[in-house]
Amino acid sequence: MVFLTLTACGEDCTGCKKRLDGLCPGCIEADGYVPEWAGSGRCKIHTCAKEHSTRFCGSCGEFPCEKLPELIHWNPNAVEHLKNLREKYKDESSAE
Repeated sequence: MVFLTLTACGEDCTGCKKRLDGLCPGCIEADGYVPEWAGSGRCKIHTCAKEHSTRFCGSCGEFPCEKLPELIHWNPNAVEHLKNLREKYKDESSAE
């Protein structure tokens, strides 16, 4: 099930080169504390998802929220991406 490997921002660390090379433990496993963001503490997206008791933004009861463009600034299509993942997860869940 894809949902189990999704990070809060909707990325899937499976196959990530940094992770495979041992440079990153993965957001989920490191509870949002990864070397790439060491200077800023815990990933703000991961923190927000935990505060809302959800695994990733697309499954949050407040999705889409006004914070997304700021939190996921590197992906201008973040809302659409997360909507697609939410639908994919719903489809997979109903097939089980």
